[in-house]
Amino acid sequence: MYNIPVIIPYIDNDEASEVAEVLKSGWVTQGTRVQEFERLICRHENVKYGVATTSCTTALHLALSVMGIGSGCDCILPSLTFVATPNAITYTGATPIFADVRTDTYNICIESLENILHNDYIEGNDGELVNKKSGNTLKAIIPVNLFGLCADLPGINGIAKRHGLMVIQDSACAFGAKINDRMQADFGNISCLSFHPRKSITTGEGGMILTNDNQTTRQLRAGRSHGASVSEISRHKNSGYLLPDFDQLGYNYRMTDIQAAIGIAQLRKFGYITDTRRKKAAFYNRMIKEMTIDFLLPPYVPDGYFSTFQSYVCMLDNHALGIPDIEDASAFRNNLMQKLESAGIATRVGTHATHMLGYYREKFGFKNADFPGAYTCDRLSITLPLYVQMTDDDQIAVLSEILKAKGELL
Repeated sequence: MYNIPVIIPYIDNDEASEVAEVLKSGWVTQGTRVQEFERLICRHENVKYGVATTSCTTALHLALSVMGIGSGCDCILPSLTFVATPNAITYTGATPIFADVRTDTYNICIESLENILHNDYIEGNDGELVNKKSGNTLKAIIPVNLFGLCADLPGINGIAKRHGLMVIQDSACAFGAKINDRMQADFGNISCLSFHPRKSITTGEGGMILTNDNQTTRQLRAGRSHGASVSEISRHKNSGYLLPDFDQLGYNYRMTDIQAAIGIAQLRKFGYITDTRRKKAAFYNRMIKEMTIDFLLPPYVPDGYFSTFQSYVCMLDNHALGIPDIEDASAFRNNLMQKLESAGIATRVGTHATHMLGYYREKFGFKNADFPGAYTCDRLSITLPLYVQMTDDDQIAVLSEILKAKGELL
């Protein structure tokens, strides 16, 4: 019986020391440590401004709200993503418009995006794209940089520029990801990060919005603090007994100094964490080939792309398994995962096709096959354990148990 989880955050006494210093200070809510964490993240991602939040979900919601996304607006996103992405759009009153994904990278399919623009929209009087059915105006593309790999950001930016659209990146999984040595946040778009425990670095819960625009940053910082015109730390340093003015609708989306202190310690390890994860991903790749596990397709990374391997997500090749029907192959996948769990090895589905989830399926009347790439990834993806503390023997055990389970199931 093994004990191999999907992820163990890489945490040591450094995080505990940082948190202890915050507790001693008596200032545990948003303060100077949040400012320092924002500065360090921005320096790493080569952007000017960072606005820390409680999660990537709230980061997306706040960014969309500040950029004027609301009722009467459409935003295009890939179906294959965690439900938080369409939820954040829906919170604003806007409508999520789903696109399909590539089954090799799991990211938004440029051809699907172009087809939506060509088939579902017409040009309005002011040059904007208007939805033929709803009359909504298309405002933004929300690419998701999934599992530590960037989407085709140059291609998406080109499409957005031609049609006057904003690009707001859901980079929950992609802190540190690059295309040709250019950081994911350095493509001129707002980018939203997550620091959930399954991400490359963690603050427990937490997120951040990255941007190069000063005015947008001012609105984001006010928006995360109920719309306050002055931050808590500024009030503390000056006339703290007076309440600030509130010039915009805001939310309580503030990160604490306790969380930021953990993040600061995590950042000092980020290079080691990423290098180690990438080496372990390469070891998986090599062993899958050496052990002739031909029904397991390793993650694909296009030339020039740098993946952080936030998750090591494989696809089952149903034809190599001799199971042509997707639903039958999915049943095999689920039984395989159950056998691994019984052996003490945790796995997960890559993520879900959100057009197939109950709320969005009922709201829009979707069928599974409406987005075949996302549907296939939903049904055939499997996330294998990957974390810094894993040994080579752990990884070989995972693959050996997969081969054993296949033999028992077929």
